[in-house]
Amino acid sequence: MVFKNIVDMHMHTKNSFDGNYPIEDMCDAAVEKGIMVIAFTDHVEMDYFREKGFDKDAENSYNDIIRAKEIYKDKIEVCAGVELGEPTYDIKEAELLINSHDYDFVIGSIHNLRKTDDFCELKYEGLDVEALLDKYFYELKLLADWAKFDTFAHLTYPLRYIVGENKIPVNMQKYQKDIDEILSILISKDKALEINTSGLRQPIGITMPDESIVRRFKELGGKMITVGSDSHFTQHVGAGIQEGLAIAKNAGFDCVYIFRKRQPVEIEII
Repeated sequence: MVFKNIVDMHMHTKNSFDGNYPIEDMCDAAVEKGIMVIAFTDHVEMDYFREKGFDKDAENSYNDIIRAKEIYKDKIEVCAGVELGEPTYDIKEAELLINSHDYDFVIGSIHNLRKTDDFCELKYEGLDVEALLDKYFYELKLLADWAKFDTFAHLTYPLRYIVGENKIPVNMQKYQKDIDEILSILISKDKALEINTSGLRQPIGITMPDESIVRRFKELGGKMITVGSDSHFTQHVGAGIQEGLAIAKNAGFDCVYIFRKRQPVEIEII
């Protein structure tokens, strides 16, 4: 089935440290692909907020998005977003940032443990992967409980590198209790769960989280799903969104959500 209502709520521009294209190029790609709504969510890593210039990146990103909203208003809906990495590592700065900008959409995510490199940069030979994941899921619980975001990003992010790139097997049954607890916290706080489709174009070959976790979210009472390509290149804008929508539909969701002025808006899966 080919879905019509295509939205992409996780995109990065050159204002992300790992971004590659200006916002206009990303918008043009989205328009060309017939996407209805996009959200630009450039990286702001709160554990290095001022140390590595993420405060300046946040300002540049926000200003570019506001400009793009006006330029593209007759072609596509552009949402002003931000991906807050590790906000619980500096809650004061994180809350100051989101309270001082008129964001439509805030993503919460964890890319690294405290005082540790991003999972994409770790050398896994000799590392205790189970201990890493224990700490990761603990940090996810703290993030879910903080709950000042709108959607909870790529829940199984480390698997992209542990399983996908390094081929280290992980028994996810060991973490089912942790995952259920995280999902339950999100549900109790009326937060969305993201289906991040970037894994589909990477060695892991599945969304983050995969369909089993999305189904579990629904079983536990989850109501809101967002879908995002996590694109850093124009060619990846909208990538995997069809598959992400199919996963949401298969899991029992009739709609996904976009956010305007931090308020959820239903987009029917058709």
